[in-house]
Amino acid sequence: MKQPDYLCDAITLLRQLIAVPSLSREEAKAADILEKTVNSYGFNSNREGNNVWVMSDDFNEEKPTLLLNAHIDTVKPVPSWTRDPFSPEIEGDMLYGLGSNDCGGGLVSLLQAFRQITSHEQKYNTIYLVSAEEEVSGEKGIRKVLPMLPSIEVAVVGEPTGMQPAIAEKGLMVVDATVRGVSGHAARGEGVNAIYEAMDDLVWLRDYHFAKVSALLGETLMNVTILNAGMQHNVIPDECSFTIDIRTNEYYKNEEVFEFLCCKLKSELKARSFHLHSSCISKDNPLIRRCEVMGMKPFGSPTLSDQALMRFPSFKLGPGESSRSHSADEYIKISEIREGIDTYIRLLDGSDLCIPESNK
Repeated sequence: MKQPDYLCDAITLLRQLIAVPSLSREEAKAADILEKTVNSYGFNSNREGNNVWVMSDDFNEEKPTLLLNAHIDTVKPVPSWTRDPFSPEIEGDMLYGLGSNDCGGGLVSLLQAFRQITSHEQKYNTIYLVSAEEEVSGEKGIRKVLPMLPSIEVAVVGEPTGMQPAIAEKGLMVVDATVRGVSGHAARGEGVNAIYEAMDDLVWLRDYHFAKVSALLGETLMNVTILNAGMQHNVIPDECSFTIDIRTNEYYKNEEVFEFLCCKLKSELKARSFHLHSSCISKDNPLIRRCEVMGMKPFGSPTLSDQALMRFPSFKLGPGESSRSHSADEYIKISEIREGIDTYIRLLDGSDLCIPESNK
């Protein structure tokens, strides 16, 4: 097949996926479409829940394995959409629809590249995996599937990066904080106001800066994003709760940051999880070197992806722009999908995944 055929198939599949709501944990119908499409291409698909994957036919355990990954779920559409988010409309070069950019473009482009690179022998095995629950880091998403797969040498994650390689991404830890006070009548100034008790912690969080700054990812950032206190105007609140969004660079583990906060803050703290660490891949990796030879520029990404759950080298590379993700009237350009398919094929076809021993 020639690339124009791949592009047509990619757009057809993406429009089908947009038309079926696939919010996190509700991806079954979209997974059905993907499974049917993959099988129609002549591959034998595997499925676990709403995760679908396929392995190259000539899989050889003695070869290293490349993972091509994208997610099938979307966030909920924001209220400011001016279009039907589930109506895949094409206007000129733009294809509109929820999930078109994040990350439908990468999903369909990687699939077409998989078809091409597995049509003849490579120095490596290939697995194409579409995972569920990425937007919520769910337990039934890629975390469920990775233990079922063979050992992975390196992964390409099809998030929207403008087809530039994101060789590092920040980690995420969400911490819920609670401050206790004593209720009383506001008119008499009785009690201990939990809001005032929380203020020292809030100001400290606003002003504190972690010392280690990454060349790729910048500072480790903390932001208080939710705050709740009080029941009515004339009652001194006896509890104030707030949520801290923490984005770690590669110099700080989530557990380390949490222990530090427990020492510095008087609030009661509870981390929702610790497993979403920062990740990065060496510039010496053969695929990153090849990206640079092709004129691409590696960078660090502030946003999180399933890459955080991969315990092997990985990087993000996909059509579209991160700034369009989770926004109203989301779109992907057809020309971006065309470029994505072409770039993936040029990058991967004939590549060597292993770093020579002399360079390790």
